[in-house]
Amino acid sequence: MNFVKASLVSRGIYLAVVLASQLTMTTRAQTVSDQPAQADNEYQTGALLWQQSAAEARALQYQAYTLARLTLDRDFRIHGKLKRQRAVVVDVDETVLDNSRFQAALVIDRRAFSSAAWIDWCNGAKASAIPGAVEFLKYAAARGVRVFYVTNRGEPEKAGTIVNLKRLGFPDVTDETVVVRADVASKEPRRKKISERYHIVLLCGDNLTDFSGVFESKTIEQRATAMDAARQKFGAQFIVLPNPMYGDWENAIYGYDSHLGEQEKAQRRKAALKTPVR
Repeated sequence: MNFVKASLVSRGIYLAVVLASQLTMTTRAQTVSDQPAQADNEYQTGALLWQQSAAEARALQYQAYTLARLTLDRDFRIHGKLKRQRAVVVDVDETVLDNSRFQAALVIDRRAFSSAAWIDWCNGAKASAIPGAVEFLKYAAARGVRVFYVTNRGEPEKAGTIVNLKRLGFPDVTDETVVVRADVASKEPRRKKISERYHIVLLCGDNLTDFSGVFESKTIEQRATAMDAARQKFGAQFIVLPNPMYGDWENAIYGYDSHLGEQEKAQRRKAALKTPVR
């Protein structure tokens, strides 16, 4: 091979190497840009560990459903037979179904909540039962009480929700009694519709909006004020389950602004903390 040919070959090899390197760098850049930004959700770890590991969490769950049973029994003693059938209204997520494994996976993978992932989880029907929930609702159903599962899961998740509830042994699970979200997130219209036909003895939930519309879209201070005004209903008609993982208590900190970035959310969480007066 003469000098000219050797030079051309060497130059060709060099250009091929450069192009391959640029192509690799471009591919890597595209791969990184195509991936969703990692979520800053490590702050939820403590809440998740408590929900999954603390015996105190189980104690509160059992306590809630023991109180629910006492409340139901009291209604039978006081009112006896009624013209309308009695009903118990329960929320689904973190009230009768435990979704902490789904929440934990988001933290481990540093992924933000997404509707697609949530629908997949619900339709996988892998949630476990909240301690005490199956036993109480079976007891209520055995006494002729209608059970309604009023949830803000949507129509795409309804079939999986029914499968999940039935698999765990929950009673009275039908297309009619599993009441999903339709046009609005507020549960008030659905509760009112149930109350037209049934005497609602009690409501169980992990979020104040599971009980009344007066708690909807309120600030931290307004939620506390509304809670104090309704305090006599809690333990008598409203039964609260613990949920430190998510809920309107956190949405209130963010001012119900779904467009906040992770950094601003972190700032608002810190700003909401109460420290000793100096």
